[in-house]
Amino acid sequence: MTTNTQTTTRNQVDAGYETSKFALGVGMTMAALVGLWGTACLASALVSAGPLNLLQGYFTAIIG
Repeated sequence: MTTNTQTTTRNQVDAGYETSKFALGVGMTMAALVGLWGTACLASALVSAGPLNLLQGYFTAIIG
């Protein structure tokens, strides 16, 4: 006679780990979007004002 045994396993989810993983992903995505937006703004300023005027404005803003 054969006996069939059935085992079940339950996967437990660590809610804190999953939440922090999601938050890290959202934070990294937002940082990438901010970086892309800053690069686009810098490229736009280079095209519209020119590199020398951009450097002059940068130094004027720092020095006064």
